[in-house]
Amino acid sequence: MTTEIANTTPITGDSSSTFRTGLSWLLWPLLLAGCIALTAVGMSRGQGPLFFNIAYLCLAVSLFMLERWMPHEPMWNQNDGQIFADFAHTMLNKGMVQLVVLAPATFGISMALGDRSGGGYWPTGWPMVLQVLLGLFIAEIGLYWAHRLGHEVRWLWPYHAVHHSVTRLWFFNTGRFHFVDTIKSIVLGMPLLFLCGSPGDVFLWVSMITAFIGMLTHCNVEMRFGPLNYVFNTPALHRWHHSRDLREGNKNYGENLMIWDVIFRTYFDADRRPPVDIGIAEQMPKRFADQLKAPFMWRRLQGKKLTAES
Repeated sequence: MTTEIANTTPITGDSSSTFRTGLSWLLWPLLLAGCIALTAVGMSRGQGPLFFNIAYLCLAVSLFMLERWMPHEPMWNQNDGQIFADFAHTMLNKGMVQLVVLAPATFGISMALGDRSGGGYWPTGWPMVLQVLLGLFIAEIGLYWAHRLGHEVRWLWPYHAVHHSVTRLWFFNTGRFHFVDTIKSIVLGMPLLFLCGSPGDVFLWVSMITAFIGMLTHCNVEMRFGPLNYVFNTPALHRWHHSRDLREGNKNYGENLMIWDVIFRTYFDADRRPPVDIGIAEQMPKRFADQLKAPFMWRRLQGKKLTAES
């Protein structure tokens, strides 16, 4: 295993090609750092959630343009007929997260997470940067297992299959999750921070950074990562996770960090291009409303597929 993904842009003496090659190494850290910096300005003014949403929108616009200028897979820029479904899932799931985590802090509800000053075993004397890194590390334990269980527990898979039914990866289907799948991740991820006495600002930072990395992870932009692949969940690693070959697809469960994949030996990267043909073997309806119902009638839905194929 290596940390390199084959280059899609031929390296020639052309100055434009050289520029894109250099830019492909810088894009991921620069985009993430820019989002974090803008959010930090908002946090310093007591308007973290507002500035987060501004940064999130700016990231979406930037990725939309980059996907057309330097796509990882040009085929993935073709319309798959799922734009409305992707949008509807995103609005439902991101809306839930905003209500649970960000909205209370935005409107100053007295018992909001943003009002918690920390306690218990939490090192409140540490610089905020170190506290956020610790928060990401702790939350990742729950997020990793929430994701892994979604693949390996039979009755949970239909909910997670809504996300894996995509046939292309691009920034717009970042939030394409069944709402039950999203609730599972929140329930398993955030309580660990609460039990450790994490301050409210750490809750907010972990949630916001997870959103930024999530959008970057799904983008269809040609990027290079090198050793960053061993630390963060990058687009290069997540493309393997969407492989139809489960020897590749049931790997790389990390949401933000790859440490638990390394520890539990579910880390995967290969010295070849990830597959272009992605998706699931099972049947998934095309319409948003039907996708919401699909996990609750999974056996019947798959039975119809078998009948149609026979």
